[in-house]
Amino acid sequence: MRVRFETHRETFDGALNESPVAKAIAQTLPISSTVQRWGGEIYFDVPVKMANTKPTVEVEVGDIAFWPEGPCLCIFFGKTPASLGREPRPASEVTIIGHTEAPAELLRTVEAGTAIRVEPCA
Repeated sequence: MRVRFETHRETFDGALNESPVAKAIAQTLPISSTVQRWGGEIYFDVPVKMANTKPTVEVEVGDIAFWPEGPCLCIFFGKTPASLGREPRPASEVTIIGHTEAPAELLRTVEAGTAIRVEPCA
């Protein structure tokens, strides 16, 4: 499923996979929330409470993941405080539920406190 992320300044698309967590999030769309930042990661609350279905701490730039401890949706675009090298790394295990091709430069401009809306692409 294709989704659109919108802030007051930026818009970018992503694709959700067929995982149970991704399907649960898709059923709650549209979602409006407030962005938080953690290094090269933006994240925001989502109204889904589930356990990780494929827990991992290995993520790549552009990955969209679900962090059940929030519960939050996370989008990785660079190093985080938990990174061991140049790769992004979540604070704890997440389930990867999709990917965005949005440039890291664009994602870097999304500041903490920014309102964000996620909706299905038309």
